[in-house]
Amino acid sequence: MFDRNVQAAVRVDANGLISFMRDIASAHAKEDLTFLCIGTDRSTGDCLGPWVGTLLEERGFSRVIGTLREPCDADKLPGIVPKLADMGTIIAVDACLGRPENVGAYLVRQGPLVPAQSVNGGFGAIGAYSIAAVVNATSLKPYWTLQSTSLYSVMAMAKEIADAIVVQWQA
Repeated sequence: MFDRNVQAAVRVDANGLISFMRDIASAHAKEDLTFLCIGTDRSTGDCLGPWVGTLLEERGFSRVIGTLREPCDADKLPGIVPKLADMGTIIAVDACLGRPENVGAYLVRQGPLVPAQSVNGGFGAIGAYSIAAVVNATSLKPYWTLQSTSLYSVMAMAKEIADAIVVQWQA
């Protein structure tokens, strides 16, 4: 059944991220949120989620799943998903590949994202809210594309996401 409250993803920049997080903060206390930061520390493009998780932990956020120390990757995600029902409102954060003109932008929405979609991961949708960072352009070799993505760009995008979150819920 179609959920009328789920919005289509909207392309935003860093200022749009702040606005998106402000809307979430107006509806949810920090204590009610869990940040699910999806990805691996073994791929430059796909380390965005764990990098965001690490930055949030360093800034005092305790309800974070997925950090550089303990990534929430394709191996661990199936074991984590059943536990999410008891973890409040989930904000899912993941890297993605997209159109060349969208690289460096964020796709945000009230509604879930599908992890590992660009590499045909086969996971279900996760999150009440989602942020997908377009770290590189879609290609015929998505694993290679993620592996060869600029670490500097990914780190900058992760910082923008973490900053947008922290400014709303001062840790």
